[in-house]
Amino acid sequence: MLLRAYDDSDADATLGVFLRAVRVTARADYTPEQIAAWASDDIPIDVWAAKRLLVDTVVAVEGDEVLGFSDVDERGYIDMMFVDPAVTRRGVATALLGRVTEIAREQGADELTTYASLTARPFFEKHGFVVVEEREPVLRGISLTNFSMRRALV
Repeated sequence: MLLRAYDDSDADATLGVFLRAVRVTARADYTPEQIAAWASDDIPIDVWAAKRLLVDTVVAVEGDEVLGFSDVDERGYIDMMFVDPAVTRRGVATALLGRVTEIAREQGADELTTYASLTARPFFEKHGFVVVEEREPVLRGISLTNFSMRRALV
């Protein structure tokens, strides 16, 4: 597995990983209506690609296959952390978290923050994040539970 910076050519693959991760991995924790709102078929690829380029996005690849991706902004906020369901439990998310942590430190962030889903919360807790608050954001008219989490960077 290789970790590298996101490239424009990764847009379709990373969107596919996101959709599969939500639709397959997260379905144990969310209702079909919540999954449909979160992983909508209405996500424009150009908007998706532009958002990936606004922050430091890192992709995990094997050969030409994107296994997962994550991102971090200059404040240490991780918006995306998704791994293809076909390769879960292989250390992909842990490797991605390690790399975005390095990037955040390089940019001078003093903490990492994220809004973790019910599905992702145990992963982040395992890696030292603590819950700050439970949230109920509304997406496409549907409420989804997630957690504001943080981890200090020492």
